[in-house]
Amino acid sequence: MIANEGHGFHDFFIFATLSFFALLLFIVVNVSQKVQQTPKLRSVAILVLGDVGRSPRMMYHAESFAKLGFDTYLIGYKGSKPILSLTSLSNIRLSYLSESPPLVTRIPFVLAAPIKIMYQIATILYTLIYDIPRPPEFIMVQNPPSIPTLALVWLVGGITGSKVIIDWHNLGYSILALKLGKTHLLVNIAKRSGSAVLRTAHLFVTNAMRNHLEQEWGLMFDTKAVLHDRPPSHFHKCPPLEVHELFIRLGRSMSPSLADFLPSASLPYTTQLTEIRGLPPYSASPTSAFSSLSTPTLRKDRPALLVSSTSWTPDEDFGILLEALKLYESRACEANLTNCENSQSKHDSKERPVLPRIWMVITGKGPLKDRYMAEVELLQKNWQYVRCTSLWLEAEDYPLLLGSADLGVSLHSSSSALDLPMKIVDMFGCGLPVCALDFACLPELVKDGINGLVFKNASQLAEHLETLLTSFPSSSALDSLRTNLQRALQVPLSVERYVHNHQHQEGADWEWGSWSENWDRVVKPLVLRDSERFG
Repeated sequence: MIANEGHGFHDFFIFATLSFFALLLFIVVNVSQKVQQTPKLRSVAILVLGDVGRSPRMMYHAESFAKLGFDTYLIGYKGSKPILSLTSLSNIRLSYLSESPPLVTRIPFVLAAPIKIMYQIATILYTLIYDIPRPPEFIMVQNPPSIPTLALVWLVGGITGSKVIIDWHNLGYSILALKLGKTHLLVNIAKRSGSAVLRTAHLFVTNAMRNHLEQEWGLMFDTKAVLHDRPPSHFHKCPPLEVHELFIRLGRSMSPSLADFLPSASLPYTTQLTEIRGLPPYSASPTSAFSSLSTPTLRKDRPALLVSSTSWTPDEDFGILLEALKLYESRACEANLTNCENSQSKHDSKERPVLPRIWMVITGKGPLKDRYMAEVELLQKNWQYVRCTSLWLEAEDYPLLLGSADLGVSLHSSSSALDLPMKIVDMFGCGLPVCALDFACLPELVKDGINGLVFKNASQLAEHLETLLTSFPSSSALDSLRTNLQRALQVPLSVERYVHNHQHQEGADWEWGSWSENWDRVVKPLVLRDSERFG
């Protein structure tokens, strides 16, 4: 039986190899035809070796190029639904890569890895050279992953004359090292592949990454720029009406375990966080009664809504949050003079507690989710002031949840210490202050005490929660952070103030700017330079 399986894998490997070289030959023939064509000005192919719908920065790039009048090809794997503002543009075409055969997932990694890479090489080359009618002026590629995309776009760019832009999100080899170890052969290959493709244009998510690559790899060419992540314009702080409508939708699928913890709701008039005052006791027509009432307001007895987004991977230590919630539960019991072991009621006193109840919502999915959520369920059986639940949201509801929340929590610890968490960018875009785990380049985004608070361990996070939530919903410390965020979001960022801000990044005069403002200031001049010269 084992011999038959081994023979089957051997045959499959030979078939896959022959198929790969046949497709490669087909592509080479088409390349000879493409070489005779000059790249089409104002066109771009954007390559992401991942789920397009879960690659926000690359989707925002595509949207910005399209709004600038570029014919835009967004290439990647099909999965989550892309944002509506992207798919509604007529000059954007989504080109989905085909997945490797299912059998690859059932064979040993040593055999699967080269087969998968060969399949990716074939499908990427086919898409870039054959599927796109004419060579684009630019090919933009997300990095990581480095293998095989960097070498491929460099090859295609050299053959067709397309200009290559590498968008550095992180160092690919540092992420691979988390799984395989720093000394693994593939880690060294990834590191060398990243350093080999230097004669291109480069965008970086942080100043720290640009400085590192300049020092380590001698990246001293002029065509490079830092483009910090920013959310799209539809991210915003939600007014009570939007909070009300969101939790009418979410309330219908609320976990029964929350029923005894959250304030009671009577949809559509009251939700766990909002209420409509002046509600008539009886109404023959709920719809007409609803339309005649005043707009919703936030409930004074609502819990503090905290949000954290995670991929449930080893580079985000959920244990820190879990320990901090334990400490907060203990401190809330003590501060509110409540005997948590004996009391089963929500509140025995009419006075507002010093520390509020916390509803901690975790969004995202990943390999460690089940393990940690099982641990949470055991712990919170005896908790009175904290509930932690996981939630998977539609793309359009995610910014609404952030805009409805009171505080965000980031557990991101960069594998390279050179990238910044997109989740914090999203939170800031929704006017949501954060508590963020500290690492080397975090100050480029989080200004401690201005737009958030930084922590190094669970004890510090628990202290920050206590500081920010004391006397909630009337917390002066939390209101101060919110005010700073709103002020930065409302004031457009001029070029002069932008330069001043980058020279004094730690100053209290913190500034923000939207994605479109940043992109138009940093990327637009680079991509229009040649188009305007030859167009």
